[in-house]
Amino acid sequence: PSFILKVITSVLVIACPCALGLATPAAIMVGTGKGASLGILIRSGEALEIAGKTQVVVLDKTGTITQGNPQVTTILSKTNNQTEILLIASAAESVAQHPLAQAIEEKAKDSIPQEKMQQYKVEHFTNIPGKGLRATLVSKDDTHAVYIGNTLLMKEEGIAIDPELQKGSELLSAQGNTLVYVAKEKQLLGIIAIADTIRDTSKEAVAMFKKLGVEVQMLTGDNKKTAEYIGGLAGVDKVIAEVLPQEKAQVVAALQAEGKSVMMVGDGINDAPALVQADTGVAIGGGSHIAVEAGNIILMKNDLRDAAKSIQLSRLTLFNIKENLFWAFFYNSIGIPIAAGALYPVFGILLTPMLAGLAMSLSSVFVVGNALRLRTKKIKL
Repeated sequence: PSFILKVITSVLVIACPCALGLATPAAIMVGTGKGASLGILIRSGEALEIAGKTQVVVLDKTGTITQGNPQVTTILSKTNNQTEILLIASAAESVAQHPLAQAIEEKAKDSIPQEKMQQYKVEHFTNIPGKGLRATLVSKDDTHAVYIGNTLLMKEEGIAIDPELQKGSELLSAQGNTLVYVAKEKQLLGIIAIADTIRDTSKEAVAMFKKLGVEVQMLTGDNKKTAEYIGGLAGVDKVIAEVLPQEKAQVVAALQAEGKSVMMVGDGINDAPALVQADTGVAIGGGSHIAVEAGNIILMKNDLRDAAKSIQLSRLTLFNIKENLFWAFFYNSIGIPIAAGALYPVFGILLTPMLAGLAMSLSSVFVVGNALRLRTKKIKL
């Protein structure tokens, strides 16, 4: 009876699944800690695991690939009324919360005297997502309906675009400018060209994604020529342009319907639905609060390269988990037969409960030690 009791006790002790239970959480804990040290905040273990399976990464343009600090470069007008165009646009855009609106306001402040800036007051402002805005401007002498936005808004309002201005706008688009059309009372006054320079790290980040075997797509509401210019500078595989904010999540869903695991990277309010829809939503830390809340990975350094590093970190963590599971099963598969007395008939070796406890402890220590090796890994691509 004492022999049987010793064998049963040894088997029970060595079969304790401590190492098996530690295999996954230990690696995830170290992986998320490693991410935090790199400025990559990962909200959950699930997000860390899924990121490594990414097959397609979809990048927003403004504020993600580009600096998100656009500036007015040119104002096109047939009647040379550039001051009036800028004055009307800045007055209407003063109530808007958009990088392009801020660029127009900054240009107006630098170009127009302060007393003249008070000429118009805004009434009946209507924001049209993905298109622009409608507003009523009131001055001392008159009241005007103005329309400021892209070609979709102009078409919707039946506002004709002069062929000469259209030709000039196409050239500016091909050079990477975003175009803002300014119309008053259904008459096009002119076009404001705004440029947003590409981030220094964007091209390198796209190359890092490709090195990981991930397809890179750029998603934007800009016109096709502007988008293709920026996409060409960054080196993305595919450019999806002229997408309305509500359609961004649909683009991500369409990729998922093809069986692909999708990572969406964005920074704006308009990106939030797509960030939620994606398998992995990555928010630029300096972006809007809504985008940050929607993302399950946050890039605190606003560096797109960190999104690629998050994929590599996830893959390293998953590999570490598999290593831990292997060693946990390996210990049990070797230790349990020995504890059960497999070596006793031939060699007279019997594992005592004390040694079984030591072996079980060592397996847990080994698994935790292997997980801690993640801290020494360098994320290089």
